[in-house]
Amino acid sequence: MLDHEDLKWIAGTSTELNSILQQIARYADLARRHKGEHHYIDLLIHLLIQRVELASKTAQALFDRVTSTILAKTTAKTAAPTAPLQATFTVVPPPVVHAFPGRAARAKLPVPNNEKPKLATEKNLRRSQPARAHGPWSARASIPPEIKVKNPKGNREYLLFIEDETQVATLAAEMLADEGYKVIVAKDGFEALEIYREIGKQIGLVVLDFFLPVMDGDAVFDELQALNPKVNVVLSSGFAEQSKISAMLGQGLRGFIPKPYSREKLLAQVRSTLDAAREAVR
Repeated sequence: MLDHEDLKWIAGTSTELNSILQQIARYADLARRHKGEHHYIDLLIHLLIQRVELASKTAQALFDRVTSTILAKTTAKTAAPTAPLQATFTVVPPPVVHAFPGRAARAKLPVPNNEKPKLATEKNLRRSQPARAHGPWSARASIPPEIKVKNPKGNREYLLFIEDETQVATLAAEMLADEGYKVIVAKDGFEALEIYREIGKQIGLVVLDFFLPVMDGDAVFDELQALNPKVNVVLSSGFAEQSKISAMLGQGLRGFIPKPYSREKLLAQVRSTLDAAREAVR
């Protein structure tokens, strides 16, 4: 009873739901391993709540798509041939709704009694929801004072540099700042996600180390993409597994800088990635 497009959509949404459930399991495991570390636990709880809500909405979208399609086709078969067709259901692909920035969720708006059921559009949802005071999609005029920026008056883009080795982070930040970039350094994935959630729209590029405390680079990359599917990320590592790098490149990673890197290689990779992203937008 389900046609090819229905099956294709269901398969894709089921895969997405499975990915969300895997993330929930990963965060639950991290919470168990870092019991007592309140800074990490608080952020993990926040991420878990967001993912559970997203999983619930995605599962509801699956149920709605299947049941509305089956019922609509059943109604069409049993309708009297001489009677004008009265569509009981409006069957269209559920629209993308960003319940948690960057992950697709699908939802319905309440329907007045005298109107046909209609799936919500993102525009309608935005109208029905209160405006957010802050977050990655708000246009902030300045960086919050608690976020430290090296070379804040630089004439080039903001960069988020995620590196747990202090000496490496300091040296790289100086190299980039000398070239006019405004650099923000995060020592681990949690700190980086907090920063990106706050000012993500202003960050032109993320340079991400693969081996980090608590969350490795591939997990941080997943979360950055959840906040912004178009985030520009360059991976930096000396020992990252090739299979994982290949998988991340397939998911939208913009480039890779093997460690140890020289000033020339770092600056060249950063500039070429930013330029390529700018050209893609045009």
